[in-house]
Amino acid sequence: MKTTDFDFQLVPAPLLAWYNANKRDLEWRVNPTSYRVWVSEIMLQQTRVEAVKEYYARFMRELPTLQALATCEEEKLLKLWEGLGYYSRVRNMQKAAKEIVERFGGEFPSDEKSLKSLPGIGAYTVGAIRSIAFGLRAPAVDGNVFRVASRLSENPTVISDPAYRKYLEEKLLAVYPEEGEDCSAFTQSLMELGALICKPQTPDCRVCPLNGICRANAHGTQNDYPVLPEKKAKKAEKRFVFLIRTKEGISLRKRKEGVLKGMTEFPSESAIDRTPEELLNEWGVGAFKVVKRKTYAHIFTHIRWEMDCILVDADHSPFESRTLEEIRTQVSIPTAFKQCLSLLE
Repeated sequence: MKTTDFDFQLVPAPLLAWYNANKRDLEWRVNPTSYRVWVSEIMLQQTRVEAVKEYYARFMRELPTLQALATCEEEKLLKLWEGLGYYSRVRNMQKAAKEIVERFGGEFPSDEKSLKSLPGIGAYTVGAIRSIAFGLRAPAVDGNVFRVASRLSENPTVISDPAYRKYLEEKLLAVYPEEGEDCSAFTQSLMELGALICKPQTPDCRVCPLNGICRANAHGTQNDYPVLPEKKAKKAEKRFVFLIRTKEGISLRKRKEGVLKGMTEFPSESAIDRTPEELLNEWGVGAFKVVKRKTYAHIFTHIRWEMDCILVDADHSPFESRTLEEIRTQVSIPTAFKQCLSLLE
């Protein structure tokens, strides 16, 4: 890992002044309790703020407390999360909520060790909760912070290097304000600068409060930082997805393994070694007729599904059936499968 002699002491004063004058009015910044901060941070992982606003408001209306999350039925929980993806995150949130109720009497712990022991809470989320909700001196290094710090210091280290995260946490901790509201503001100011000004492709350096001390701005090297890890080619997988329609409704089942394990899907299988008709016969779908087909792709972090969606009318199906209205209002269907519903239009 490479280090630089950049003086991070120069950052807090101008950045906090800019943040206090320009911060966005976001619901989770009002009454930033540990529960509210935690939910917002998990939702914001790999999702834009504008996309999260509506989800967050709905989630808080339905599950306003940690205890409500801990006792929520899974189907309702997944429906509230539908569209955000990465369903393991909300499942881990519920597991963590239950542990907080059982181990900590329903009160969110503030110490690093206890927070890290909870499901789905890593180093970044620990820092965010401790600084934003509790006003403690605790850095939270996310993609925005990596980008801002790498450009300020022209650090050529690949951001996936664990030693670089530790280095930045130490450098930032040394310049954090005293415990209190300014700790919360400083954590959020770094994130806000990365989101609004120091953007990945088009940083607006003219209005950046740190442009006078930023080495990348001085040298015109903004697009060289941060240094990202080399992208791996995504594996492609061909799949059949079946909309099996009977007089009872549309067939659904739970995925037992692989990507989206445990989620509700329209029955699907690999398209490698069997035809759609062979699969339907194997499952025991009775007196079926193919009505329509469409193809589309869905991209996950490490895999690309090339999907052949097939609408089938059948006399009977071995799977659970739900009406289209129930599917739209009560059942959480991952985005990967939702395009199939257009075959019913």
